[in-house]
Amino acid sequence: MGKQLLRSGTSVAANYRATCRARSRAEFAAKLGVVVEEADESMLWLELLADSGVVRRERLNSLQSEARELTALFTASRHTTRNCR
Repeated sequence: MGKQLLRSGTSVAANYRATCRARSRAEFAAKLGVVVEEADESMLWLELLADSGVVRRERLNSLQSEARELTALFTASRHTTRNCR
């Protein structure tokens, strides 16, 4: 689970960087969708680490909060981009 979290967490950063280099609004929205998916997957792995008892929930609270905030931000940005004309 830890390795999966590492993969999805670093994928958020890599894909966001690619998003910033998009050539069109459609490409930006599509790439941002990948960022949202990876951020959501990272939240899943954090939840599973806590639920399984591998890591104490108290140690993950701040990471889970940050992951929720980032996912909400990326989701809102994607929604705005797709609905902006």
